[in-house]
Amino acid sequence: MRIVITGGAGFLGTRLARALLARGTLTDASGTTRAIREVVLVDLAPANDPGDGRVRVASGDLADPALIERALTSETDTVFHLAAVVSGQAEADFDTGMRVNLDATRALLERCRRLTTPPKFLFASSLAVFGGTLSDPVDDGAPLTPQSSYGTQKAIGELLVYDMTRKGYIDGRSLRLPTVTVRPGKPNKAASSFASGIIREPLASVDAICPVARETRMWVTSPDAVVANLIIGHEAPASAFGLTRSVNVPGLCVAVEEMVAALRRVAGDKVADRVKWQYDPAIDRIVSTWPANFAPKLGHALGMRGDADFDGIIRAYIADMQV
Repeated sequence: MRIVITGGAGFLGTRLARALLARGTLTDASGTTRAIREVVLVDLAPANDPGDGRVRVASGDLADPALIERALTSETDTVFHLAAVVSGQAEADFDTGMRVNLDATRALLERCRRLTTPPKFLFASSLAVFGGTLSDPVDDGAPLTPQSSYGTQKAIGELLVYDMTRKGYIDGRSLRLPTVTVRPGKPNKAASSFASGIIREPLASVDAICPVARETRMWVTSPDAVVANLIIGHEAPASAFGLTRSVNVPGLCVAVEEMVAALRRVAGDKVADRVKWQYDPAIDRIVSTWPANFAPKLGHALGMRGDADFDGIIRAYIADMQV
């Protein structure tokens, strides 16, 4: 199989590529299990070479049709579309968010539509497609009511994926991912970036700002769990879906103050006391629109699983940093 991962130089793209290469096989749109012979990592900056002969790197602006033509050759069997302008940036820069999150997604889908054999297309969506007054927990049939540009762009992407699947152009799946924590590296412009920062920075002996109220709840997942669920979503047979190709991915509902309490249990008072509470209305305005608790029946039925507790998420991050 030939697999294309957009956002392939990023944190999740890198981990997904590593997991796929270790796995060695995937199921194509016909239901046939095939060996992975090539993984193409597409991103604005060149991805690091993992030292595996099956990996190819394609760098450039994803909204550039030439890059899409070069990356998605006629032999492409699967696309994992992870690349996106993150929530805070998409809200602050409307034009860039629309160009990358919507225009580039449509261009990718159009390229897939012109392939001889319809490929699988896994779209990394977001819980930001929901907002406003919702049931608690949010069920699979909740209406799409995004309250941010990012959420709107993801919702439109989901509808495009479903319609092109209905038409037989692709075998699409849209996975609404929880907030992924703990991410290594530096903070980005995502409104949810603090969910990693309040764990990552204190563990590195650096103070971290929490910009939302202590009682703010979030739907979160660990990197290991989200990569496993991406693969499960890809491997699920088409017959497992009904009148939708969108899946609420299982996660863990946790308040921000409970995250800090878990950090205190795992790493001690000195580390947890490095979290400083400094309210930022711009960040809170975005985060407060996201639902924090879900009842993901389809996700569980497909075999997806969330994390057991936040303490385990922190311990897994510490173990990763020690490798």
